[in-house]
This record gives sequence, C-alpha cells and structure tokens, in this order.
Amino acid sequence: MINGFRTNAFLLLIPTNTRITLHHNISGEALALVHLLVKLAIQVNHPLQMSSATSKNVLILGANSDVAKQALLLYAAKDYHITAASRSTDELNSFITEHAIQGQVDVVYFDAVDYTSHRPFYDDLPQKPTIVVYAAGFLKNNEEALQEWKGSYQMMQVHYCGAVSILNIIATDTQNTHLENIIGLSSLSGVRGRKSNFIYGSTKAAFTQYLAGLRQYLFDRKIRVNVIVAGYIRSKMTEGLDLPESLILEPAFIARSVVNPGKQFTIVPGFKWKIIYHILKLLPESLVAKLP
Repeated sequence: MINGFRTNAFLLLIPTNTRITLHHNISGEALALVHLLVKLAIQVNHPLQMSSATSKNVLILGANSDVAKQALLLYAAKDYHITAASRSTDELNSFITEHAIQGQVDVVYFDAVDYTSHRPFYDDLPQKPTIVVYAAGFLKNNEEALQEWKGSYQMMQVHYCGAVSILNIIATDTQNTHLENIIGLSSLSGVRGRKSNFIYGSTKAAFTQYLAGLRQYLFDRKIRVNVIVAGYIRSKMTEGLDLPESLILEPAFIARSVVNPGKQFTIVPGFKWKIIYHILKLLPESLVAKLP
C-alpha cells in the first residue's frame, strides 16, 4: 500500500536486484512517485555506470605536434579521457607531467608509417574512441623534396598513406558504436598547387579529399568528419621558415577549432585565412601561376 492506495500485484525490478511489490490499483500520482524513487536508486547505486555513459574517449594520432598538445589540454579541461599516440612518447610524458594531467591521459607508441602495426595498435586500445584526431605531420623544403625522393615519400606517407591506413581501420569498426567524430589537421597549402610548396601541398590535398569522401561514407552512421584547413602555424615544423608574422597563428588558437569543430566539413581558423582560402578557391590559374 502506497499513500493509502491499494494496488494490483505487479513487480518492479531495479538494477540493484531490489524487488518492490505493489498491490491492487495504483494511482498515477503514486506511480510517478515510485518511478522517481527507482531513478534515484539507480543513480545512488550505479554512479560509475552513469558517468561512463556520458564520458568521451579521445584518440589523438600524432599527439606530439604543437597543435595536438594544445588540443590535448582542451580535451582534458572537458574531463575527457585521452589516448595520446606518438613516436615521441618521452616528450609527451614530460608535457603531460608538466601540466599535471597524468590521470586523464594514456601515452602509447604509434608510428604513422608502420602500416602493419596499425591493426594491432587499434585492437589493443583498452577503450575505443569517441573522437579521433589525426595530427601527424612532416615537412620537407620543396626544392629539397624535388631532389630527394625520400623526403617527398615521407610527406606522402605521413599525411596520406598513414592516415588512410589507420582511419580506414577505425571507420570500418562497426562494433564501436561510440564513435562520433573524426577530425583531420590539413593545410591551406592543399587548396591550390603553388610552385613554392606543391609537393607538401599535394599530400595535404589528398588527405583533405580522403576526409571528404570518408564524411559521406560515414554519414548514415551519423559520424561527423571535419577537416581543419590551417594557414601558417607557429610550430616545430615551421621553425626557421621565413613567414609573415601577421599571418602566423598560435597552436592554441588552431586547437580550439579542433576541439570544437561544429558540423561543417571545412574549418578555416582565423578571419584572414578565411579570406585567403576563398580567394585561392576563386583565382584563375593564370593568377595562381604568379603566386610564390
């Protein structure tokens, strides 16, 4: 009997294996009270189960890049769990210790160009990702890359082949129903071919086109794919290059777009670079040929 109402016998079973038996007809008011008590019982007895349902696991591939490390801090601030994958595990561990986020980050070894290791790497992840960021990068001077095939090939492997290898594995894992978002860090260098950096730019263009197709492929599974088309970034990779200071963006600024990409496919951080992006898209070939 609840609140003086008699009930027909029926049984409510809550996750704590506690049985509540009610007799005769129960009023709507009393039933609402019972439902509220059941919900409270679930929250009290299974707090970890509820929190795990709302937590997100982030996999950052190429996590030692300057942008990736700033994104790592932003994800940690959201209380997400991060798997930081890189060849430079010692450097990453030092960075994580410096920022006192050891409890939220697992550092694992990952080589973007060791394709045979990608399947066991993914299978061995203790938690499959909700969000994946591909940020691995390599830059070789265009003139040097023209003369030295090894440098050209390394850029192709890191920016395109390695990305396709690991992201194919992740995207085709239909058992991972938690996957929500794949984000790739690309470049404005891939928008139009220019004589000063067309080898690097062509690898980024290929990566961007791959992500565009992957976005369509994953559409029915409601998995978003975004590409960050970034301009000049102050980073280890661009250190020593003669770049206009007024156009250089900080890694933390780019990282904000990585962590909060929104729904559109192409994200161009910085209003100056948005203008440059649209100009590059519209310029006739005769004018592009005159660019450096």
